[in-house]
Amino acid sequence: MEMLRAEGIEYIFGNPGTSEGPILDELENYPDIRYMLTTQEGAAMGMADAYARHRGEPAFVNLHIETGLANGISLLANAAEGNTPLVLTSANKDIRKLAEGRTNLVEMVSQFCKWSAEVTHPEQVPSVMRRAFNEAKTPPMGPVYIAFSANALDDEAEVSIVPSHKTYSRSAPDANAIDEAANILADSTNPVLIVGDGVGRAHASGEAARLAETLGAKVYASFYSHVNFPTSHPQYLGMANPSMPDDKALLADADAVVAVGTPVFPGYFYFSGSVLNPEVSLIHIDADATQIGRTEPTEVGIVADPRTALAALADALELRMSGAAREAAIGRSASVSEEKVAQQAAWQARLESRRDISPMSAERMMAEIAAAMPDDAIIVDDSVTTRASIFGALDFDEPGSLLGITGGALGWGMGGTMGAKMANPDRPVIGIIGDGSAMMTVQALWTAANSDIPVVYVICNNRAYRVLKLNMNLYKREILAEENPQSEYIAMDFPTPFDIAAIANAMGVHGIKISDPSEIAPALRDAIALGKPVVLDVSIDGAV
Repeated sequence: MEMLRAEGIEYIFGNPGTSEGPILDELENYPDIRYMLTTQEGAAMGMADAYARHRGEPAFVNLHIETGLANGISLLANAAEGNTPLVLTSANKDIRKLAEGRTNLVEMVSQFCKWSAEVTHPEQVPSVMRRAFNEAKTPPMGPVYIAFSANALDDEAEVSIVPSHKTYSRSAPDANAIDEAANILADSTNPVLIVGDGVGRAHASGEAARLAETLGAKVYASFYSHVNFPTSHPQYLGMANPSMPDDKALLADADAVVAVGTPVFPGYFYFSGSVLNPEVSLIHIDADATQIGRTEPTEVGIVADPRTALAALADALELRMSGAAREAAIGRSASVSEEKVAQQAAWQARLESRRDISPMSAERMMAEIAAAMPDDAIIVDDSVTTRASIFGALDFDEPGSLLGITGGALGWGMGGTMGAKMANPDRPVIGIIGDGSAMMTVQALWTAANSDIPVVYVICNNRAYRVLKLNMNLYKREILAEENPQSEYIAMDFPTPFDIAAIANAMGVHGIKISDPSEIAPALRDAIALGKPVVLDVSIDGAV
C-alpha cells in the first residue's frame, strides 16, 4: 500500500476474493486510495485499460487468485496488443502449501505481459513493485503481472519505500536512418503514410500531418484506437489493412510506404506472399524494435519515438526535396484532396439511401448522435461493425477525443467508458458499444450505478454477432475461394434480442429503448445533462 501511494495510485480496479483479504484489510488505513469494485473481472480490466491509456501512466488492477485472474485474461490480451501500461496483480496461496499444490499464476499470464513475477517474501515487495511500474511505462509500454503469496502479504520486514523512476522515453532516431529514409522519400512519386496507435500514444498526429503534407502523401490508418491523424485532414483517407485482399490494392501504385507506430501488417487470415510489391521501399518507424522487419521486407527500420522520428524526417525532407519535388507534392496533395471529397460524398449518399429504413441504419444512428454531441465529448468506441459509421459521421482531430478497443476480445467498452470518464471527469464521455460486446461485461452497469459514474452508453443493438457474419463471408470468399458464398450463420444471431435497457434499469442505471431515430438526439442531450449513468439501447439494422 505504501508503494501504491508512492506511485501516485488513486484507484484499485478489481474484484477481490479471500486471497486478497490482506490487501482489503490494509486498505482501511489508506483512504486516499479507492477500491473500484466490479462484479466481473472484464469490467475491471476495461476500466483500468482506458484510464491508463488516457492518462499515459500505469493503472493498478487486483483480481482473485487463478479463478478471477482467468476471467481477466481476455482483456489482458487486448491490453498487451494495445501497449497499455497496466500493473495487474492477484494473491496466491501460501508458498508453504507446496505439497498440496498451488497454481503457477505467473505462467498463466506471462505470454500477455512484458514481465511477470511472484513475490514470496515481504522484502521483495518494494523492488518488485518498482520494477513492475518501470516496465509498464517504459516504451514499448505494456501490462505486467505480480502475484503475491499469502505469506508475503502477512509477514513483516524492514523495507525502503522508493517509487519507480520518472521516465523520459522520447528516444531519438539514428541520424543515418533518417538520412536514408529522406533520400528515398525525396525521390518518391507516390508515397503513402500508414499510421497506427503508436502515433497517438506518442501524441504525434501533428508531426504525422506535417510529414504527409511535405510529401503530398495519401494517409491511411491501420489502427485507430487513439487519435493517430486528424480525420478531417484532406489527405486522410480512412482505415485500411493492406494485408486484406480488399485493401491491398490501395498500395498497388505506391513506390514508398512509411509505416509509423503500427505492426506491418496484421490480420487473422493467412495470405501467401508479401503484402507490398517488391519494388516498394518500406520505411518503418516504431518505438518497439521487435516490430520492425517482423513480416514485410523493410528497407529502412527506425527504432525511435514516433513523434521525434517524424519531426526529424520532415526536417530532413524539407532540406532535400528539389523545387520540382515540392511542386509534385503539391499536385499529389490536390489529387488526394479530391479523393477525400469523393469519399465524403459517398458517405452522404449512403446515409441518404438508408435514412428511412427500419430498423434504422447504423449511418442514421451515428448522424443523429453527431448532431447532439457536445464539442468536448469523448467517444469510447467498442462498436465493432458500426465503426465505419462513427468515422463517417464524426471527425476526430483533437488528441484524446476518441479511445477505441485494441485486440480482438469483446467486452472492453463497458468498463472502458467508465475508465475514460474517471480520467476525464470534466468532459462528457459516450461509449458506443455493440450489443454482443456489451453483454460480455454487462455487469459493468452495476459499477456505474454503485460508484455513480456519469457515463452514457449507446448500445448498437443489431441482434447479432455481425462481425462474425462479415468474417464468414470473407473466409468463404478469400480462403475457400467460393464464387457465391452462402452461409446459415450458425450461432451468430440472437433470436431472443438483448433488452439492455431493461438490464440497466434492473441494475440502477436509467435505460431507454430507442427504435425511432428522431428520439436519439434529445435522449442523448438529456442523458448528458442528467449527470448520472444512462443507457440508450438503440435498435439498428444488422443485415450483411
